[in-house]
Amino acid sequence: MKILQINKFYYLRGGAERYFFELSRLLETHGHKVIHFSMADENNDYSLYNKFFAKKVTFDKISLKNTLKIFYNFDAARKLKKLIKEEKPDIAHIHNIYHHISPAVINILHKNKIPMVMTLHDYKLACPNYTLFDGVKKCRECEGGKYYRCFFKKCLKKSRIKSFLAMSEAYIHNTFLNSYGKVNLFIAPSRFAKDICVASGINKDKIKVLNNFLPEEYLRLPEKKSKTSNYFLYFGRLSYEKGLNILIKAAAKFPDDYFKIIGSGLELKNLEQKKKMLNLKNLEILGPRYGGELLDFIKNAKAVILPSICPDNMPYSLLEAMALGTPVIASRIGGIPEIVEDNINGLLFNPGDSDDLAEKIRSLEKMDLDKIGMAAKMAARKLTAEKHYAEIMEIYGKLL
Repeated sequence: MKILQINKFYYLRGGAERYFFELSRLLETHGHKVIHFSMADENNDYSLYNKFFAKKVTFDKISLKNTLKIFYNFDAARKLKKLIKEEKPDIAHIHNIYHHISPAVINILHKNKIPMVMTLHDYKLACPNYTLFDGVKKCRECEGGKYYRCFFKKCLKKSRIKSFLAMSEAYIHNTFLNSYGKVNLFIAPSRFAKDICVASGINKDKIKVLNNFLPEEYLRLPEKKSKTSNYFLYFGRLSYEKGLNILIKAAAKFPDDYFKIIGSGLELKNLEQKKKMLNLKNLEILGPRYGGELLDFIKNAKAVILPSICPDNMPYSLLEAMALGTPVIASRIGGIPEIVEDNINGLLFNPGDSDDLAEKIRSLEKMDLDKIGMAAKMAARKLTAEKHYAEIMEIYGKLL
């Protein structure tokens, strides 16, 4: 089968890109021809299809030319049309296309009568800001097509102009043109994501829930040993909605325990200032770590803490920690409770509540870490590549 995979970034940037690359690799190992379409960028991995990639679009400075591409990227449409003519794919799987390559690609696929599957890596079809987060708290005010609320609340980077553009783009493609109505089937990585999109007007029969998967090498890694663990860990993007201020407040209550934060992002300076202000000698902010070094940090942690205050969909950091047999203490929000069973394979706390997080840390100290870690690993083992492949092929097959 010739399968066209479409994503606006062709380098490892976040969860959507990770899934995009892992799924491509999985399909190729099963003998399918995977064709990629993306946007040109100096950070891109090599692709046989580079010559077809759309020109790079950036929004560092708002210009009329780039603003128009948010609504319809004619260059992306032309390049995709050429790629389709040359490769003649059987089916297309769309990932993150918003703003940069735009729903223009959906229009081209529809005109060429190519069946489309689209994975809902975020909540963009319900929320112009992607995240169901208004910059301060979780938010569902745009639900049901009330996108004007994004503009009035300045949800997108606290910018009135950017929020206006996001609002306008949502009205044009979600309401007036019904661009996403041309997609044959949506894949939601969590039941929560499906429910959000159904509440926003997408037919529930057009959405299939399919969790993200972990490659086999992750599931074969040895479990951690609780006796070697002496710190709590957060790893991931350092941004406000990830709730790291909550983690720091909780860490201040445990001067005899160690906490480590791994990652990079806009909140780095704020976190360092907070650490200095509270004189937290038990907290290390280590910056980004990768590969085997990161795996060692996860494996040797007493627990991984995910304190998000926005509704995470199906975070890879959660799955990775569980696959390594490391207990997770996570916010009871978004799709997380669909994987973490409280007091069985991890612990859940009320989002934004540092006191409740502290209580869960105390509770974990009294629990059998090996037992929780093994339960976490068993839960992660259900998310195998082969199971995912079988379900993806069933989805593709129904559309051909």
